[in-house]
Amino acid sequence: MTAASISGSGVRPQGPDVPARPIGATEVVGLHGLDDAEFGDTEQELVRRGVLRADVDACGPTLAGHESASPIFVDDRLVLLWLDDPMSTSEGITVGTPVDEVRVSHPSAVPLDAPQGTYRFDGLLARDGDRAYLFLHDGTAVREIIAGYADWARRLFDEGYGPC
Repeated sequence: MTAASISGSGVRPQGPDVPARPIGATEVVGLHGLDDAEFGDTEQELVRRGVLRADVDACGPTLAGHESASPIFVDDRLVLLWLDDPMSTSEGITVGTPVDEVRVSHPSAVPLDAPQGTYRFDGLLARDGDRAYLFLHDGTAVREIIAGYADWARRLFDEGYGPC
C-alpha cells in the first residue's frame, strides 16, 4: 500500500459555493465491492475480465467503467476501494453527507482521531464482519470514503495513506 498521504490526496474543496452532495447519478458500492470487481479478486482476474486498466493516466490502475473508484491491492488482491464523487454506499452516504447522518446509519461506527499536528481527517469506521466503510470527515461532513476489508481500512487510517 504505497500511496500519498491522506493529508493532500483527494481532498475536496470546501466552502459555501461547493455543493454538500454530488450532483448527478451515483454508483453504489457495497461491502462486497462492485458488481464486476469484488474484494478479494486478484489483479490477474480483473485484467482477464477487462475490468482493471493500467493504460489510463492515473496514479495507479483503474477500474473500467468505475473511474470514481481507486482500487488498492495488497498481495495481488483487491482489498480496498477509495471512492470519489459520485460514488455512494448502500445506505446512500456520499462525499458531503453530514457526519450526523453517518452516525444514524452506522450507530456502532468507531470514531478515529487523526494525529494532532497533521492535516489528516478524523474517521468513522463502520464494520460489518471483516468488511467496513471508513468515512473520513472534517467534523461536519464526509470528505472521503474507503470501502473494503476492515483490517486494511483501519491500517490505511493508522498509517495515513491515500489512493495514489
